[in-house]
Amino acid sequence: MKKTILIALALIAVHTMFAQETVQLFNGKDLDGWVKHGEEKWYVENGELICESGPKAEYGYLSTKDFYQDFELTLEFKQEADGNSGVFIRSTFEGNKVSGWQVEVAPPGKHTGGIYESYGRQWLIKPDPEKEKVLKMGEWNTMKIRVFGRYVTTWLNGVEMVNLRDDIIGEGKGAIALQIHDGGGIKVRWRNIVLKKLEVQ
Repeated sequence: MKKTILIALALIAVHTMFAQETVQLFNGKDLDGWVKHGEEKWYVENGELICESGPKAEYGYLSTKDFYQDFELTLEFKQEADGNSGVFIRSTFEGNKVSGWQVEVAPPGKHTGGIYESYGRQWLIKPDPEKEKVLKMGEWNTMKIRVFGRYVTTWLNGVEMVNLRDDIIGEGKGAIALQIHDGGGIKVRWRNIVLKKLEVQ
């Protein structure tokens, strides 16, 4: 009984730990508030933000002008063709080179929801293969990413994909960014990109 009470109190403490302010990162009309990196295509169509491979078929990124440290981000994506993309957190750019961490968005079996460190340690954590089956290729998917201090948790269509504690991520500062992978033939649609800032009360 005592143990149950302590667990309940701990859960209450967690739920009262954060103050939240909601930010609409994508206005559904244009790319206001975003910065393009590289020569791949980024445009708005029918209220959706679309990334598409360009003639050079290189990596491309679209990052927020503002930096976000601790947050809960939700968005929807639909993959067409290859669909290899990603969502970067606490990331900075030098030309078309990114420094930061990517929550993977990829075709089936390619670790959507896992966390990858570009130009560094590479894969930090991958989802269990069974969990990856919740990805709906060619349909709308909902992704949620919670970043707080050195902790990152991801969800795909309501299923928790990974939960990572990492001191290096904890020291990171930077923008949120969407990626289009190199190789060509990629097209991904995004919508309802909403962020809640998390702060300790």
